[in-house]
Amino acid sequence: MNYKLMLRMMGRTLLVEALLLLLPLLVAFIYREDPRPFLYTLLPLALVGFACSRVKTKAEFFSREGFVVVALIWVILSLFGALPFWFCGYFESFTDCFFEVVSGFTTSGATILSDIERLPRGILFWRSFTSWVGGMGVLLFTLAFLPKVGGRAQVLVRAETPGPVATKLVPKTVQSAKILYEIYFALTVLEIMAFSAAGMPLYDAVVTTFASVCTGGFCITSASFAAYNTTCQVIAIVFMILGSVNFAVFFLLLTGRGKQALKSDELHFFLGAVGVCSLLVFVNILPLYDSVGVAFKDAVFQVASIISTSGFCTTDYNLWPPFAQTVLVILMFVGGCSGSTSCSIKCGRILLAFRTSTRTLLRFSHPRAVKVVKLDGKAVEEETLNTVFAFFILFFLLLGAGSLVVSLDGYSLTTSFTASLGCLSNVGPGLDGVGPVGNFSGLSHLSKWFLSALMLVGRLELFPILLLLHPTTWSRA
Repeated sequence: MNYKLMLRMMGRTLLVEALLLLLPLLVAFIYREDPRPFLYTLLPLALVGFACSRVKTKAEFFSREGFVVVALIWVILSLFGALPFWFCGYFESFTDCFFEVVSGFTTSGATILSDIERLPRGILFWRSFTSWVGGMGVLLFTLAFLPKVGGRAQVLVRAETPGPVATKLVPKTVQSAKILYEIYFALTVLEIMAFSAAGMPLYDAVVTTFASVCTGGFCITSASFAAYNTTCQVIAIVFMILGSVNFAVFFLLLTGRGKQALKSDELHFFLGAVGVCSLLVFVNILPLYDSVGVAFKDAVFQVASIISTSGFCTTDYNLWPPFAQTVLVILMFVGGCSGSTSCSIKCGRILLAFRTSTRTLLRFSHPRAVKVVKLDGKAVEEETLNTVFAFFILFFLLLGAGSLVVSLDGYSLTTSFTASLGCLSNVGPGLDGVGPVGNFSGLSHLSKWFLSALMLVGRLELFPILLLLHPTTWSRA
């Protein structure tokens, strides 16, 4: 284990976080707010980052170090990222601060805040900006703009990038990271312009874009997207769906390979799920509405919000019929496409699990049949399929553990289960007590810390955080 190289990598990433804090600091100055929460955080963050980044070591980076350093960086960034919340004085405990910032970095959107509007604009900016940074990955950002981290960059990207199969846009990993962020920047600018054109104030447009293009879910109003007009809600639907599409599809479209991009099995599955589930929910909730148009808009918005793991809302779907609620809970398991900003299990894994199960059934009736599992027309290695099923098993074990922990607080099965699922899948809100008009503030410290861990585990696709906790990871072997 190359501890020195891991330390240097963490130091450089902490310096990136220090630079990112300058933006909310600037916002605080612009709106004449107290800048001390950011200044008090910047000093220790910069000192620790500088000290760690100066460590001298050979550039030897292997798989184990890659997964461990990614997990450690996300934990440490969250600890430092919680300090502005702590220093601002609007949070009751450091547990709440850590929960909120982890929810931001992991693009979960779960919150302990009940009166969001009372927070200073600089703090709200940082809250949403953490989602934007975490959407594409903190390490990916570091590789794109501070590429000389040493070692094998592909190991870091593989540990942080969501999906069962890692996709490189071009041969060089650092160049791929830059392309991904160029696409991400373009989508961000387009959404800000669209929100502004739809009548949203500039500050609201910027901060809301930070939380939606990354499928994050943080809003700066307690009413979420219900506070904005229908045009803004439609724009959000479009960009939540775009944020859930594999960014490789955008790259292929931009480079004139549209036919190849549109052949994606995962894209077809995702768009089909959005369309079918929107129709099912619309038909089920229509009797509750006076307007067909509003019912259709709310149905599509909530389906797009949940499957993209954004967690925004335009209505209290706790009041919807059980069928519609069940559809939304199922979508919390699904998530978006691999290589996107969305989280949860992912459409690619679900497709692979389904096709592998179909192959197993075929073998019962035709034992000698040879059938290769394919995705996008390419054969998938057996090792990848084994990893997919390991992911499913661990996902449901962690979901059960989270439900048990939250139930210790005396909450109902629905609240306990969907709170755990919302955090592990990085959707955020669930049903009942943690639904769209509720929050996580009433949970105990134990539940909040455990759910924070689930958010980190879910965002990093389980394995990096779990490897961090495994005893053999730290052995000399």
